Amino acid sequence: MDIVRKEGFLRLFAIVFLVLTACLMGFDSQTKLLFDTVERKASFNDMDALFFLVWIDAAVASYNVLHVLRCFLIPTTAKGDVKQRSYKNYWLFFFLDQAAVYTVFAAQSAAVEASAIALAGVRSLQWMKLCNRFTRFCIQIGGALLCGYAAVLVLVVVSSLSAFQLFRLYSPKKFLQLKGKLNDHHLLSM
Repeated sequence: MDIVRKEGFLRLFAIVFLVLTACLMGFDSQTKLLFDTVERKASFNDMDALFFLVWIDAAVASYNVLHVLRCFLIPTTAKGDVKQRSYKNYWLFFFLDQAAVYTVFAAQSAAVEASAIALAGVRSLQWMKLCNRFTRFCIQIGGALLCGYAAVLVLVVVSSLSAFQLFRLYSPKKFLQLKGKLNDHHLLSM
């Protein structure tokens, strides 16, 4: 199996984890009766970090769906190289993959921090614990966060493959100079 197909399967795994994270958080809610009169509903909309994580995961999953289509629908040569693809596309894929990994990781980490505050509370700021009242909600959010970090790990591997595909086009002897055949081909097509 060539490297492009492997990348496609890794992106499929990332999509599964990202969609699972977004769905577990997005559809998670719990309603409790507080003080025997007030009904309170806990959902991902209550914390901005969870809200942004759901939408970021959905956006990155959509981005990866486009790449899965690219991996399985665009024909490759016998060596696994994609036919007629400019090295500039590899740079674009590399930067977008890096942005996706770092954005998901940052949103995931912010959601973990907000969840830790909901779990433990902060007495000095008069923020009360929420997870002692909404335990099912918090357990499901914890599972979603674990799926999110699994997605981050898969995206790191995908980003590494993207970097490999980009930098294998360059000469190891001359700094950031394209290898001979590819350099001549691209100079003629420009």
